[in-house]
Amino acid sequence: MTDTAASHPGAPDEAVEQPFGLLAELTYACPLHCPYCSNPLEMERYRDELSTEEWKRVFTEAADLGVLQLHLSGGEPMRRPDIADLVTCANELGLYTNLITSGLGLSERRAQQLRAAGLDHVQVSIQADEEHLSDRIAGTRSFRHKLEVAALVKKLGWPLTLNVVLHRQNIDRIDGILEMADEAGADRIELANTQYYGWAGLNRSELLPTREQLAGAEAAVRAARERLGDRMEIIYVLPDYYSHYPKPCMDGWARRQFTVVPDGEALPCPTAHDVVRGHGLTPVNVREHPLAWIWRSSPVFRMFRGTGWV
Repeated sequence: MTDTAASHPGAPDEAVEQPFGLLAELTYACPLHCPYCSNPLEMERYRDELSTEEWKRVFTEAADLGVLQLHLSGGEPMRRPDIADLVTCANELGLYTNLITSGLGLSERRAQQLRAAGLDHVQVSIQADEEHLSDRIAGTRSFRHKLEVAALVKKLGWPLTLNVVLHRQNIDRIDGILEMADEAGADRIELANTQYYGWAGLNRSELLPTREQLAGAEAAVRAARERLGDRMEIIYVLPDYYSHYPKPCMDGWARRQFTVVPDGEALPCPTAHDVVRGHGLTPVNVREHPLAWIWRSSPVFRMFRGTGWV
């Protein structure tokens, strides 16, 4: 690895805050075929995944850098046979670990392994509250298994977050979705409007809801918050495609969180694959640079901390 600082416009190194969270996209392999997926279209580019030891080094450098939360995602992170080893490493480093999963591949045996490894939290994605619709959006029969996994998560004593990506095909089902989450005993639900990158960008014409649908969704969320009170936290991620101005993102790119993708490329934002290359920047990779240099001094991260690139 090299540790050569590069001069580039952006925040000076000494002004950079410590990162709070790392999103580790362990693999882009996934058993689902969701049309709203934001993973990149050029999947072949990411086949050379970081090894177990490489990920452990990334976690160690992240902890040294100040990271407190580690989100293990994909694709489907349960496709990694070393997932329990990675959780054990993160736990030993004092990181709070959150598994972001479709539920497929999370059997009771593997869940027990992750519990023993010290996993702190599980977030299960689900596509809708009706079996037929959920399975159609996911591209495979998975609804019943997802509910079984949600019950397993509660049985093993983990906090449970459900995540539902909203789009034209399911946004009118928010009332039913929230009822399903409440019945599952979810502690938290994220209703995230689709961000149109990757496959979602390709399928935008089939997914983009109308203004009327969005208005109805916001009204349903407000009513549910009043009805459910403190029983379940409801996070509604606002869309920005009908807004006058883009919404703020995690206190700004490369300020509080960052992403490392399967082949080791480090990104200031989970959706920055195409933006980085579109601005003529050379991607930075944890195989070639220490994480501290990437965070504090790399041209990619320093540029996106400002607004001059917009």
